[in-house]
Amino acid sequence: MQLQTAQRKRAKIRMNIASPSGFGKTYSALLIAYGLCEDWNKIGVIDTENDSASLYSHLGSYKTLKLDPPYSPDRYVEAISICENEGMEVIIIDSVTHVWKGQGGVLEYQNSLGGRYQDWAKATPLYMKFINAILLSKCHVITTNRKKQGYNMITDGNRTKVEKAGLDDEIRDGYEYELTLAFEIVNDNHLAKASKDRTGLFANVPEFVLGIQTGNKILQWCNDGEPITIDDISKRISDITTIQQLLSLYQEYPQFRDILKPEFEQQKRRILVNHETNTQLIHQQTFSKNGTH
Repeated sequence: MQLQTAQRKRAKIRMNIASPSGFGKTYSALLIAYGLCEDWNKIGVIDTENDSASLYSHLGSYKTLKLDPPYSPDRYVEAISICENEGMEVIIIDSVTHVWKGQGGVLEYQNSLGGRYQDWAKATPLYMKFINAILLSKCHVITTNRKKQGYNMITDGNRTKVEKAGLDDEIRDGYEYELTLAFEIVNDNHLAKASKDRTGLFANVPEFVLGIQTGNKILQWCNDGEPITIDDISKRISDITTIQQLLSLYQEYPQFRDILKPEFEQQKRRILVNHETNTQLIHQQTFSKNGTH
């Protein structure tokens, strides 16, 4: 453990686009993705929105992966892994709303456990597995989520009334804080503003239409940092929790494979041991006919 001079490394963007339905999330994400890689064949869309991504196939030959229910975190992680293994440079997840409140999503899983506060001890790690798959991906990742009308209950004397209170994100609170950049499309003219921006590129910028040039600008920021070092990869190895993520990292940096192979092997053994331990704990549980312990 030691102090080091801070340096910004080259990075892959992790960003989100939020809006109500019909404001142009998918279209905007596709244009930004093209600005990031300038090759439609290197863009993969994980589509939970009834093939809505295919509506824009006139733009180019990007790839789509239709994700049907159940929308469990593990299924999202598997879809991300497929896109990585197929050589995609940009992954669009359209949308992440379903992993939270869709059929088989985190809220449904927590409710199936009883809906108690303590049940989040089991549900939250699954959600974080999904978050880590985004943060540790070797690709640029663009996600979208829906926004809905929010309401407040106002008590005035003996009367209670409901008032509109802006738009709420249909994803777990704090989701965008995991990311580098987040945009909100604020109206049906497709004007957007940055709601969170660690790049500094879009802070205090008037509302504008997201497009290919937005992606070009983000790519330049990603490439402006210092090159990735062996120490950087070593730290990432220790954070990985699945074999798929470990393999993706191993494949992403072939120049470091030989020297870091022992660390990759050690982390692989840790993951397998943890998986075996968890499996044994599950098998030790006893269940009655109605599914309770």
